[in-house]
Amino acid sequence: MKFFLLDVSIAMAGILMLVQSLPAQESQPEKPKQFIYVLRLVSRLHADANWTEEDKKALQRDFVRFQEAIKTGQLILAGRTSESGDKTFGIAIFQAKEEAAARKFMEEDPTVAGGLMTAELHPFTVALERKNP
Repeated sequence: MKFFLLDVSIAMAGILMLVQSLPAQESQPEKPKQFIYVLRLVSRLHADANWTEEDKKALQRDFVRFQEAIKTGQLILAGRTSESGDKTFGIAIFQAKEEAAARKFMEEDPTVAGGLMTAELHPFTVALERKNP
């Protein structure tokens, strides 16, 4: 039993020396965090007749911005409900380094900055995702 304990002690010391002699590994960069923001139309836009040309242009800028964010990998998905009036809402699920960057992304949304929609930010985690074939 003495020899067994001595052998184990020597082996442990050898492993410890080996691990200590290995070069330090670079720390992995922190993964971006995921966020969701919920968009809701301001009440004046619940009726289609109230949309101005400028409102429609802001919505188009928003769509182009989301297309670019998809290309860069920042935006995971965006969409809206098919209901009308005050029941409709949209979401954007995206990645950002930190909450401040996520808030900036949300606040720079042309529909939010232009006053067409209100937005509410939440930390989010995609748990399951269907892979496209």
